[in-house]
Amino acid sequence: MHKFLFVFVGILFSSTSFSNPLLGLPPLLIPKDNLQTTDKIKLGQLLFNDARFSSTNSISCASCHDSNKAFTDGLKVAKGIKGLTGLRNAPTVVNSAFYKTYFLDGREPSLEAQSLGPFLNPVEHGLEDFKKILNIIRLSSDYPQMFKKVFDVSVEQITIGHVAKAIASFERTLIAGNSPFDQYYFGRDHTKLTESAARGMRLFRRKGNCANCHEISFDNALFMDNRFYNIGIGFNLLKLKLDEMILSFRNGKTVEELDVSPEQHSELGRFNVTHILSDIGKFKTPTLRNISLTAPYMHDGSMDTLEEIVEYYDKGGNQNRFIDPAIFPLHLTKQEKIDLVAFMKSLTSSQFTSNKK
Repeated sequence: MHKFLFVFVGILFSSTSFSNPLLGLPPLLIPKDNLQTTDKIKLGQLLFNDARFSSTNSISCASCHDSNKAFTDGLKVAKGIKGLTGLRNAPTVVNSAFYKTYFLDGREPSLEAQSLGPFLNPVEHGLEDFKKILNIIRLSSDYPQMFKKVFDVSVEQITIGHVAKAIASFERTLIAGNSPFDQYYFGRDHTKLTESAARGMRLFRRKGNCANCHEISFDNALFMDNRFYNIGIGFNLLKLKLDEMILSFRNGKTVEELDVSPEQHSELGRFNVTHILSDIGKFKTPTLRNISLTAPYMHDGSMDTLEEIVEYYDKGGNQNRFIDPAIFPLHLTKQEKIDLVAFMKSLTSSQFTSNKK
């Protein structure tokens, strides 16, 4: 297990927020109805790694969010029960404690709500309901006393809400800052970036227009903005059906009533949550922290390297009627592309680099 998982355990309990000691990150807000405790975090970690909570007893949360892969899975799209594959890439859980919405389309408002979704996904954990999870917990030799200690509930009183709170508490310890960039920018140690990475940082904030979505503030940088954008990825799947779909939506039909493939449905992105036409093809800005460890990239896992990403944005993306106006040709030189990649590689946190040694 990575040593940073419990780095905040000793200081999370006294209040609902605290100043994050890891350089470059903002204060972390803890829900008042789910304050952190050491025992709750330990319980959440066990639940996170329990593969019995799937129809085949083979898939856990950690299957797609592997601690040895920066809490991703290294796959183009998520793989669940019986080798079934989903339609979207599994994002890292690291620093998800700072997000305002969850899943790539933002359909859930909290870590607690997000933690339960994969259990009922027919491709991921494949459960029809939460009964199996609760039965396993209630019949376990260890879980009942742990839930009693954490939530002061009897075995009969254990609910899936308690499960969600414990898993979310564990996930809130998966935090990583203190990258070479942080030491250079916030720590004012200008020996921490190479000349190429330093040039890349300036490009990132200016000519590259990257910081428009992957934000850097004066005292912290999540490298995401909790917003949603159509950047053109995957939009070709919608083009043939788009006019028909838009007309149907305006006439009050739902996606489920249309003759569209699961892939096309997925590519509607944020629209599936808001039903606002301008949200067609929008997906949440991903964090760029530890980006060199979390390939493949994009919501559909369609890009394998950081170089591919830079080339995509340099050409101005895949233009479509819903693409964000911030996506336009950048006219980067070969050296500028190299520098941007060098900068993104500087966003790897020291916890990960130290664990490679």
